[in-house]
Amino acid sequence: MNYLEALNYGNSILKIGNIKSHVIDSELLLSKVLDIPREQILINLKKKIDVKKLNLFKNLLLRRKKNEPIAYIFKKKNFWKYSFKVSKDVLIPRPETEQIIEEVLKVTEFNSSKNFLDVGTGSGCIILSILKERPNCYGTAIDISKKSLEIARINAKMHHLKNKIKFINIDVDKFNLNKYDLIVSNPPYIKVSDLKRLDCDVRIYEPLLALKAGKDGLSGIRKLIFKSKILLKKNGKLIFEIGNGQKYKVIKLLKNNGFYINKICKDLQSYPRVIISTKFFI
Repeated sequence: MNYLEALNYGNSILKIGNIKSHVIDSELLLSKVLDIPREQILINLKKKIDVKKLNLFKNLLLRRKKNEPIAYIFKKKNFWKYSFKVSKDVLIPRPETEQIIEEVLKVTEFNSSKNFLDVGTGSGCIILSILKERPNCYGTAIDISKKSLEIARINAKMHHLKNKIKFINIDVDKFNLNKYDLIVSNPPYIKVSDLKRLDCDVRIYEPLLALKAGKDGLSGIRKLIFKSKILLKKNGKLIFEIGNGQKYKVIKLLKNNGFYINKICKDLQSYPRVIISTKFFI
């Protein structure tokens, strides 16, 4: 079988599995198996594949056909400017979350020496991306999942940041260490009743612990805001992600807890997605 025949085979298998991105996914999986860029495949369509690699390609296609995300199959995901190890114990980093990095960089100088806290760090992609961009800053990352912290530690080591960050296995409710200049988070914000509406990729494979947030989808955000008013220094900033339809309720929660709302960023679908707020009390 040559590259073209393999791609067509992959397209048909994934299409049968109702994978919307069947064309690109087939190319990505073949690229992974052959260990060459997709572009090299597309300009060498008549080149033959050996049997071992073809069998591996077919195995990966079956995994993707069952809706297993590409990121989990590859065990890595690009986020911001970097690549991060991921597993089924952490959420897959998403482009909209990169807005948190953008906003942090806007409110901090390159040479500033700030102390950051990342609540529910998962893979560590948020805090580690920030520390890569702000070399004089330090971070603390907390998560209630020991397995996710194992992944975050691997990523810290991979990006040569293990001496600039502390990882702590704890819920934000019980966390009382230090005062921080800035807190970032992508907290759980999905209503329990909405979990069944999520795409199969997410619902079946991604950790529910990092997704579900009570009946109203705000249990995680409530904890984050309440604890941030204790953990932040005066004029410290809280920058975090929210879900669809949560904007006004979250604004009310912030104001009731002594925060000023600086800015609300929309994602590519024009949904309010990231809130930048400032603690305005002692």
